[in-house]
Order: sequence, then structure tokens, then C-alpha cells
Amino acid sequence: MKLNLEKPIVFFDLETTGINIGTDRIVEISILKVFPNGNKESKTWLVNPEMEIPKSSSDIHGITNEQVVAEPTFKELASQVSALIAGCDLAGFNSNRFDIPLLAEELMRAGIDFDMNDRKAIDVQVIFHKKEQRTLSAGYQFYCGKELEGAHGAEADTKATYEILLAQIEKYEDIGNTVDVLSEFSTHGKRADFAGFILINEEDQEVFSFGKYKNRTVEEVFKENPGYHNWIQNADFPLFTKKVLREIKERMSAPKKTMTDAEKLNALQQKFNLR
Repeated sequence: MKLNLEKPIVFFDLETTGINIGTDRIVEISILKVFPNGNKESKTWLVNPEMEIPKSSSDIHGITNEQVVAEPTFKELASQVSALIAGCDLAGFNSNRFDIPLLAEELMRAGIDFDMNDRKAIDVQVIFHKKEQRTLSAGYQFYCGKELEGAHGAEADTKATYEILLAQIEKYEDIGNTVDVLSEFSTHGKRADFAGFILINEEDQEVFSFGKYKNRTVEEVFKENPGYHNWIQNADFPLFTKKVLREIKERMSAPKKTMTDAEKLNALQQKFNLR
């Protein structure tokens, strides 16, 4: 099988100052945009994170403070990045848990809104771990039969991730080849936010995953304790988590729509299969 695309998909990788989604910053971003007709567009930037890169991080990705001091900040690149990924599905390696959440934080910090409406996300690492339980370098060797040169460089990791997905589609017929089914397969569970503070239960309700209100619905908690929303908005939570909770709060205060007699009749007909 080949990757079946209905719209462009962006494979991307971030190298960062650390692994804290809320406080760490991007030092390199590489994007590979793949179009439904097979054409590709790629771009890689070094980024000045406006903070010290710890030696422990530099030891992993090889990017030092001296290398990025004269590079543009993410705020200066944000509009280009946003335009490049606009209208695209997203894919990466461990991207659902790290790259997408951190990219969202950086974009929102730069004043550019970000959401996953009308997007799907494929996490190649999840497919890999469900099938083989390996690292990116081992996965590249396993699926593609090649050594990953330049590992922990954003550009090399991005291209390797794309090649691994193509090899996975060829190897595992049961995972499908469309973005919808690949996204479903590479998702651990339903979340309302990237960081996993707000989950979706079996009734499709948003529930807290932490603290004294763990497993209780957000709406129930906000009705019982209205001040909890304000506390979260002023606490050290990711910007995207705060955005999700604001939207739930606004949804709760929105006027309820009253169904017309025709709408009620139509709903009853659909319920009892009378049409």
C-alpha cells in the first residue's frame, strides 16, 4: 500500500531546550510537507530560544548556545511556520505527546492561535511501539534497512520519520493507509488537550485527569466550584490546556438553543427510524 492523502500532511520534528512542554523552547524545527500528488516541500530553521540551552540537551542534539545566538526567535518565525502547516494534518515521532503540544505552546506564545480542528495527527512512534517496541534509530534500521546518520538532528529525524511511516504502511496491511485510520491507530486515548490534563470519557465528556477532581467532568466541577477555572488560568498549566478550559466555560454560559416543533419531530423520526 501507499500513503493515501486527501490533503497535505506535515511531518515535523523539534529539537528543544528540554522536555517541559510549558517552559522549554524550540532550538530547531524541521518540516517536511507532503502533498496528495506526491510533491514535497521542506524547510529547516535553527531558532534562538531566548533562554540558555542546558548542556544536557546540547549533548543530545548537538545544538549549542553559540550556534543559535544570531538565529531568529520563534516569534519571528511563527507566521512562516503557521502558514506552512495551515490546512495540513500533522505527523511525527512521539509527536502526540511532545512535538505537537510544544509547537502549540510556541505558536500561542507568539500570538498565533492553534487547534486541531479539521486536522488529524499520526504518531509514528505509537505505531512503531505497538508493532515492534524500538527507538527511532532502531526503527529506521528495522523498517528501512539503513543507518540513521545525523540522529537527533531535526532534519534527519523528520525525513526518517516519513520514511518509516511509508515502510510501516507497506509492512502492516491492518493499519491502513489513510490519515483517518492511521491517526486512530497511533492515538493512545482521547484527550481534550495535548498535555493530557483533560481527557474524554466514554460519554464524550471532558474530565479532569489530575488533582482532587480527577475523573470528574469539567462542567460538573465548574458548576460546583466556579473559582477552579480562575485558579487554573492563573496557574502554571500549558496555554493550550487553558484555552480548552476557556472554551468549555464559554460553551457552558452560551444560551441553550430551543428546538422548533419541526426539529423535535425530525429527531423523533430519526430515533424510531420512521423515515
